[in-house]
Amino acid sequence: AWAFATLGVSEPRLFDAIVRASEQSIGDFKPQNLSHTVRAFATLGISEPGLFVAIARASEQCIGDFNPQQLVNTAWAFA
Repeated sequence: AWAFATLGVSEPRLFDAIVRASEQSIGDFKPQNLSHTVRAFATLGISEPGLFVAIARASEQCIGDFNPQQLVNTAWAFA
């Protein structure tokens, strides 16, 4: 998702597929995956409340594993 956001690509069908895939595997995401995913959606202004809730819950479980940059990026995305 982050690569597409960096390029400014916000194709709805693509991001719908990313949401579905992310929600199915969110438990396997590492802090970098969580941070990049939520930041990509926020960067593009794509509102996906269900995904953001899932990312928030997953982040709570591993918050001690986030490095400072991942924390900043995640906080920015939720702001």
